[in-house]
Amino acid sequence: QVQLVESGGGLVQAGGSLRLSCAASGRTFSSYAMGWFRQAPGKERERVAAISWSGSRTFYADSVKGRFTISRDNAKKTVYLDLNSLKPEDTAVYYCAASTVLTGQSGLYDYWGQGTQVTVSS
Repeated sequence: QVQLVESGGGLVQAGGSLRLSCAASGRTFSSYAMGWFRQAPGKERERVAAISWSGSRTFYADSVKGRFTISRDNAKKTVYLDLNSLKPEDTAVYYCAASTVLTGQSGLYDYWGQGTQVTVSS
């Protein structure tokens, strides 16, 4: 069992930055791949980024590539998402999730956090 709690969301102007954190509980955090997803009002959930259990592999959605960075600290049981050069279209609730495989498919993630709101003003 893994429980996930996101933090770090907020209101930021376009071009600004935020760091989202996702703290996990449970003994097996380091064995899970972790992903970040987002969902804007009226839109489907969208994959943002994912990272392997070791941190050696990452992937990003084209819409955030070069602007967002995913990382993890297994000793702290935390995964991060650095959001830079934010745009109004990045506004969404951001969720972290844990999966036994490195994937962008949300259906393959077993555990989800409650989400944190990111709002980017123009």
